[in-house]
Amino acid sequence: MLTRLKVSGFKNLVDVDVRFGPFTCIAGANGVGKSNLFDAIRFLSALAEHPLVIAAKLVRDDEGRSGDIRNLFHRVGEHYASEMSFEAEMIIPQTGVDDFGQPAEAKGTFLKYSLTIGWSKQRLDPPALELLKEELQYVTLLKGEIAEHIMFDHEEDWRISVITQEKRGRNAPFISTSIETGQRVIKQHYDGTSGKPYGRDASKLPRTVLSAVNAAESPTVVLAKREMLSWHLLQLEPSSLRKPDRFDEFAAPSQIGADGAHLAATLARLAKENEGTIYQQVTNRLADLLDDVEDVAIDRDETQRVLTLMVKAKDGTWHPAQSLSDGTLRFLALAVMNIDPEMNGVICLEEPENGIHPQRIPAMLDLLQQIAVDPLYPVDETNPLRQVIINTHSPAVVQQVPDDSLIFAELVETYAEEQGFFKSVRFSGLSDTWRAVEPPDRNLAKGKILAYINPTAQDDELANGNGHSRPRRVIDRPDIQQLLLPLQWEDAGE
Repeated sequence: MLTRLKVSGFKNLVDVDVRFGPFTCIAGANGVGKSNLFDAIRFLSALAEHPLVIAAKLVRDDEGRSGDIRNLFHRVGEHYASEMSFEAEMIIPQTGVDDFGQPAEAKGTFLKYSLTIGWSKQRLDPPALELLKEELQYVTLLKGEIAEHIMFDHEEDWRISVITQEKRGRNAPFISTSIETGQRVIKQHYDGTSGKPYGRDASKLPRTVLSAVNAAESPTVVLAKREMLSWHLLQLEPSSLRKPDRFDEFAAPSQIGADGAHLAATLARLAKENEGTIYQQVTNRLADLLDDVEDVAIDRDETQRVLTLMVKAKDGTWHPAQSLSDGTLRFLALAVMNIDPEMNGVICLEEPENGIHPQRIPAMLDLLQQIAVDPLYPVDETNPLRQVIINTHSPAVVQQVPDDSLIFAELVETYAEEQGFFKSVRFSGLSDTWRAVEPPDRNLAKGKILAYINPTAQDDELANGNGHSRPRRVIDRPDIQQLLLPLQWEDAGE
């Protein structure tokens, strides 16, 4: 679980500091940088598995391409920042396995991972990346300070179920960076031992130290890696969601992919594990979105050896996934994720309202919040440690989510001595919520929320560029205005 993320020098993220709860909604206009925060999370996750350059190429640039790695650095005019830095506070799993299947148990589960990446001075053509700093250590707090530091509302039983600390109060880091005889050295410290740490020349490292550790050396680092690998950026593609799954392939995937692939295989696995009762749960959830739903099932074609997701209408007609709407398929995928105990970690989702009728958006948001862990109850099989982060520019979404889950993204003008004035994204919460920060002017001005409450153009904006009035809109009709007026008075009364 990602509780806090600081980023600077990555795309248009400069001195960004964002705290997350179980469910977070980031709202803002197109192009301000909402997706860049997702890209920062995706980049950290990729660095836990891939070499630096490959991880960088897995992240798209501002034009949607993945090519020139320089485009990941903050840019003003033709000037690129010389480095980018990240600091992530996270709650990691207590147990797990490494890449070789060796069991691992964490000494403590509340950690801070710091990473700074710059240009390699030794490899300029083609441009290469170099680790300037990598550290992993405990979030060092007294027991009574943890609840206040996490900030979002939660019960003590929940906190105890996810956060453990080494009894001996270890303060030594798991990974550290130091300068020795003019050389930058990144050290790996062994869990629970006083042995000499193993140092590596940072300038020669093609990947992070965290990505290459095994359970025998440092089980806590392994579990931090496992946590970061569970940070998913979902891009549910209708073509992938519609595709049937084969069931005769060796070790065929049976968990929904980031693009929505293997939806049918995942539901088939869950049905087998739960003796078919899972179909009714998915049907009940889908009925929140569609009135004409009677059943959900998997068709197993023994001849072609394929699994196809099917939805039965109330008139008795079965419809394959290929004929379902994009919004229905995305909703189905999320409903399956919600009941899949193997789905954990951070789930980032862009514009979940796409393809959903405005009247059904509350059902979608309710589902997303149910996917996230409930911090009022201990974590167990029925309440897995999952986190959901969405972004949106839709007033229909902003008006429905809890006020303490909202973060607003907006462009602000900043001045730096070397770069002059430039624009970067700032993330602000609402006052009177746990996200409120000091000084007060860093919170979102209430006047800016009106764009999400009444997003239509005002009367003085109705002229087009030629000075001619626009055609009458639906909202301009007198009969519609009469319907809106009572609603506006009701909103004012609230």
